[in-house]
Amino acid sequence: MGRSHRVRLLLLAVGVLTAHLLMLLGWPEAKRPAQPLSVRAMNTRTITTAPPQTRPQPALEADKVHQVRERSAAPAQESVTTALVAVSAESPTMHAQAAAARPASTQPTIQAKVAGSVRLHYEVVARARGLTLDGSGELLLRHDGNDYEAKLEVSAPFVPTRTQRSTGRITAQGLAPIRFSEKARNEEATHFQRDKGMISFSSNQPDAQLEPGAQDRLSVMLQLGAMMAAAPTRFPAASTIEIQTAGTRGAEEWLFTIHGAEQLKLPGGSLATLKIIRNPRREFDQKIELWLAPGMEYLPVRLRLTNPNGDWVDQQWSSTEK
Repeated sequence: MGRSHRVRLLLLAVGVLTAHLLMLLGWPEAKRPAQPLSVRAMNTRTITTAPPQTRPQPALEADKVHQVRERSAAPAQESVTTALVAVSAESPTMHAQAAAARPASTQPTIQAKVAGSVRLHYEVVARARGLTLDGSGELLLRHDGNDYEAKLEVSAPFVPTRTQRSTGRITAQGLAPIRFSEKARNEEATHFQRDKGMISFSSNQPDAQLEPGAQDRLSVMLQLGAMMAAAPTRFPAASTIEIQTAGTRGAEEWLFTIHGAEQLKLPGGSLATLKIIRNPRREFDQKIELWLAPGMEYLPVRLRLTNPNGDWVDQQWSSTEK
């Protein structure tokens, strides 16, 4: 085999690896075939039972109360597979049927405590097409108690640096994003138009209805930490949290399950953590595993993404700058 032929083979291998890593590092938006999107609006109601001396409620309302109780007592894995009704290629009729069958939420108003301004550094390892690649990452969070900016950068050899950025306000309920962007070669952005109750996308995708507590794909992991920090005992193992989460091409409901406490040995040291999982619901969904550190204001100290084909990225905390 001639030298020029070996060079061509090497360049081809690098190109293939780069393409797959771009897909894998695009957390947390797994690439899927282009399909028309439909968005289901979330109806959230609080249902209370009547006092014993009052007239019994109609059978339909009693059934709804029973459904709510069953959902709170159901195993976490059942909630993961049945409770998500999200943006997909399904027809509007299917979405309407799923929404009608879903019990109303009785979760009280969310309270949150956002971590202080900080910069976290990570070691990143990616596995794609049987090849392993090392990289680095950095998460910046800064705010003045009213406005915030969060930025996550992940880089690896032969792969353009991928940057996610979220800006918005801080409220009693935590982060309220206004703009989210993602950039590798080109930048795409998402706008939370709260005055119109809509989420719009620069990628010319259809607008989505903005639901209470909506997050973007970067702010959502900080929001989870803020919720844990405000009320750690409110979320025992196997409980679930549902959050509307927007990327640059759509918004959908994500259901997170509290897995429980884990002690991790990371590049930056040993930490007690709380593990949270978002399991895939559809064929092209990524599995997301997130570890928050109570001793670090519930900031994300490890993030592992797994694609349906088995490729993965593992981002582990190495150091902190205040």
